[in-house]
Amino acid sequence: MTDTQPLSGDAAALHATERWFVQHGLPYFVPEEREAARSALHSRRTLVMLVVTALAALAGGIVLATVLGDAAIAPSLPLLVVGLAALFFAATTLRARSIVGWAVGRTLGSLRLLLPLATRALPLLMLFITFLFINAEVWQLAASMSAAVLWLTVMLFGLFAVLFLVVRLPEELDNVDAHIDEPRLVEACRRTPLEGLARESDASEQARAKVRVTGFERANLVLVLVIAQAVQVLLLSLCVFVFFMFFGALVMEHLSLELFQVSVFLAAFSGLYFTVCAVTDEAYRDQFFTEVKRELERAVGVRAVYLALRDQR
Repeated sequence: MTDTQPLSGDAAALHATERWFVQHGLPYFVPEEREAARSALHSRRTLVMLVVTALAALAGGIVLATVLGDAAIAPSLPLLVVGLAALFFAATTLRARSIVGWAVGRTLGSLRLLLPLATRALPLLMLFITFLFINAEVWQLAASMSAAVLWLTVMLFGLFAVLFLVVRLPEELDNVDAHIDEPRLVEACRRTPLEGLARESDASEQARAKVRVTGFERANLVLVLVIAQAVQVLLLSLCVFVFFMFFGALVMEHLSLELFQVSVFLAAFSGLYFTVCAVTDEAYRDQFFTEVKRELERAVGVRAVYLALRDQR
């Protein structure tokens, strides 16, 4: 066995801060984690694996579509396989597991914020989609849908919702690092491994020059917002699905495949509607994003002190 030299006080605090970043869904704030993710994205092996996976999924989709006689399987299977492969790659190689874990936990811990969105978005939407639910043409459409067409539609709705979040949510981070001064740096480091070191004047002065967040670190902040918002939308969509399944069970003699398909379709449409409402409704943005942004601003302050101390060492 080889003897390991104990870490100094500053080194121990830096290592503890890196663990704090990962636990709070910010692995890209740690230089080593960020470089590993960047190297994986720029790896030729990653590109080859992505192309091979997409081609194999496309070939499998074409074969299944030919055998089953359902052309919608051809695009839906590659979308599903590539999507699942991308999620697995992000969760493992890109270190996104901690981002998802913290964002989901943070969202589930603030379920009370779902009520304001529901009371704003649901009334008109429920009136509209309840009319669709009892419309004979919608049921005819649902009955004629194959499973592949239905889930392809759901995936497209989900893709549009995610793209909308990715385009709009970075606006919420425009000023996240604009108003962090020395007192806020010290306050941000309270109850963190850097609490004692942040009070040192040299560290605070140097940290003020390191509050700007760009590149992978900014992408980390955006991912936290996107995932947290996506979880809320998913929960509301599930509520809509359960409502229509329960409503259908009350007004119909027996459950049917058509009821399930109509409920899934309307829930997916509702998810897209919720996404637009959540990002464009000013009152909801103030309630939900203010709390999340406050935590992200704190993380940005901790990061600035961390980088200053890391440079000193």
